[in-house]
Amino acid sequence: MDARIALVTDAGSGVGKASAIALAEAGFSVALVGRRAELLRAVELTITEAGGTAIALPADVTDEAAVVSCFQATKREFGRLDLLFNNAGMNLAPTPIDEVGFEAWQSIVDTNLTGSFLCAREAFRLMKTQSPKGGRIINNGSLSAHVPRIHSAPYTATKHAITGLTRSLSLEGREFDIACGQIDIGNAQSEMTQGASAGLPQADGTRRPEPVMDVANVASAVVYMASLPLGANVQFMTVMATKMPFIGRG
Repeated sequence: MDARIALVTDAGSGVGKASAIALAEAGFSVALVGRRAELLRAVELTITEAGGTAIALPADVTDEAAVVSCFQATKREFGRLDLLFNNAGMNLAPTPIDEVGFEAWQSIVDTNLTGSFLCAREAFRLMKTQSPKGGRIINNGSLSAHVPRIHSAPYTATKHAITGLTRSLSLEGREFDIACGQIDIGNAQSEMTQGASAGLPQADGTRRPEPVMDVANVASAVVYMASLPLGANVQFMTVMATKMPFIGRG
């Protein structure tokens, strides 16, 4: 891979951290975005000590001005942007819809959907005007973009919306050589899946342990999607723990 520039959101832990490191190993220079500066700087150090290039850009993706600043800093530092991994997201403990507070709903919408929109918007602004033009956006969907878990209305609604955003960006990006795809992840080992081994709520009202997979499997999938020439695109990819209850009746 020729040297290219990637920006990864929520790059301090979990899927984002693993993907940022894997992209750096594949030859990308990486802008690391996230709210927790100390975690970002630890990832930056991991990458640079291995001979790669990375910059930590602490920011909250729900803050429009902060997002704009991150993309401007990326352009100043690297001159262009070839890949956005729109990874930042949050969830709520399983909660019946009539018990979901407005603030919780708003926080999830702001992070999962509005944050992805703001980052995609700034990526388009760069990718349309740089020379050579174009680039790639990978949105982090979820298996919840297809099938919800019980008591997950806010998260599921935003992940369905991410699929709509992915399709819209794919269509709008054609004119500017901007490809957009989505990776739908199931039970990758991270902060979000810490309770899987103890048991997760099932649709029948029971709680059962579920298998998880290493985030390295997601990272390698992201690198594959990112490695394609702009004339080819993985529109949707599902990467999941093989035996988790998703296909059929579980």
